[in-house]
Amino acid sequence: MKVLILRFSSIGDIVLTTPVLRCIKQQLPSIELHYCTKKAYRSVLAANPYVDKIICLEDRLSALIKKLKAEQYDFVIDLHHNLRTQWIKWRLGVKASSFNKLTIEKWLMVNFKINVLPRQHIVDRYMAAVAFLGVQNDGQGLDYFIPATEEVSLTWLPSTHQKAFVAYAIGGQHATKRLPVHRMIQLCDRINKPIVLLGGEEDYAVGEAIAAFFQRSADHAPYEAGLQKLNKKCVIFNACGKLNLHQSASLVKQAQVVFSHDTGLMHIAAAFKKHIYTIWGNTIPAFGMYPYQTKFILLENNKLSCRPCSKIGFDRCPKGHFKCMNDITFDFSLA
Repeated sequence: MKVLILRFSSIGDIVLTTPVLRCIKQQLPSIELHYCTKKAYRSVLAANPYVDKIICLEDRLSALIKKLKAEQYDFVIDLHHNLRTQWIKWRLGVKASSFNKLTIEKWLMVNFKINVLPRQHIVDRYMAAVAFLGVQNDGQGLDYFIPATEEVSLTWLPSTHQKAFVAYAIGGQHATKRLPVHRMIQLCDRINKPIVLLGGEEDYAVGEAIAAFFQRSADHAPYEAGLQKLNKKCVIFNACGKLNLHQSASLVKQAQVVFSHDTGLMHIAAAFKKHIYTIWGNTIPAFGMYPYQTKFILLENNKLSCRPCSKIGFDRCPKGHFKCMNDITFDFSLA
């Protein structure tokens, strides 16, 4: 039996499908399991032992459908459920199932603040899509596999971070899912430990601004005694744009704890069962994409009538005040 999984993007969403892959292959080992995603996200699954073949969407959908037809699948599991995947299922003409996107429920919550969202993680909705195969959730959480060649030695980090550090994933697909820079600085000051900033090339400048704020040079020598008296231990290493995804994941795996906006590295941290402090702006955990089966603490502002303002995010706050991020209280302490 040959089964195709459809999920085109993005990093976090693909990581959230990994329990489905593991449960299918472990509970039905005779199945040949293929995964179709965008070429840009192939590496997320490249080392996953539960995927027999990865087929990528590169440019034209027609070319992809031709490839998929040649495989002669018995079943298609649609974990994306958009117009393109519906077209693919129709063209393949085999038995298929899809997960519930909760489109109406999310629309009601965003536009009218009517909460009829189920108290259910998206992973459980993904698992429901394979129930017809007799596959059940094994309760083992998410998977993320790092190729041995991509593991990062802590000797690569500054000496200040080699013994212990906190990872902070500062990125986010939309601006309203990221803290403003001045609030990132306040958060780092509250963490008060050696911190590795993680993100892509697009996050490098923000990382440099944060690092510059905490930089100590010879000019600061007269103030060093005072800083020590105040127990100031925040030292920043900006790794944004210096690592690929697997290498960033390697540092997440080795961190004491992880701070993250609602982004892919948050779900990778959950795969490693890290203790996560997760920061939420215009979106809400009730949409079902909070850290899965790991210890986590939510940092969010629940006192706003305008939140959530989107199920995804915006380039700027529609109201102009951005209170969902500006007014978050950083009420925590790390041992």
